Amino acid sequence: MQPFEALKKAREQGLDLVEIAPTAQPPVCKIMDYGKFLYQQSKRAHEAKKHQHSIVIKEVKFRPNVDEHDYTFKKNHAIRFLGQGDKVKAVIEFRGREMTHQEIGREVLQRLIAELAEHGVPEARPRMEGRFFTAILAPTKKVATKPPKPKPAAPANDGSAASGASVSSGNAAPQA
Repeated sequence: MQPFEALKKAREQGLDLVEIAPTAQPPVCKIMDYGKFLYQQSKRAHEAKKHQHSIVIKEVKFRPNVDEHDYTFKKNHAIRFLGQGDKVKAVIEFRGREMTHQEIGREVLQRLIAELAEHGVPEARPRMEGRFFTAILAPTKKVATKPPKPKPAAPANDGSAASGASVSSGNAAPQA
């Protein structure tokens, strides 16, 4: 069909003439409501995004001479992050003369990796980057990012008048 005929036909129907495949020989056009088409396309894109979960890297920072309480507190944060499905970047920061005793920081990081083994696995070998010793841990299993919504409770059928049961007054004679 010639382009002017297609355009005339589209205008008669109150629709738009949209070029679908401009590189094809001859170019392919379609008569449609272009606004509705764009709306449906954006809805499909939004629906596809809804089911995606972007991975976030959360950071937990330690020092080589970390106290036991601080260590467990930050370890529990890492467990929570891994439970939510996020990755955890464990960092040991060395300052000044601490750089001469990197083995202490390595021990802290190895201990953390061992204690988080059931929650997350290291993606790569821990490595030294400047004055930071880092390891990235990924969650071990697929975890639901949001807790499931509780289902509404069904109304109890206690034989009341609202449930359709008949109610008799005390004046009626008992049936045997």
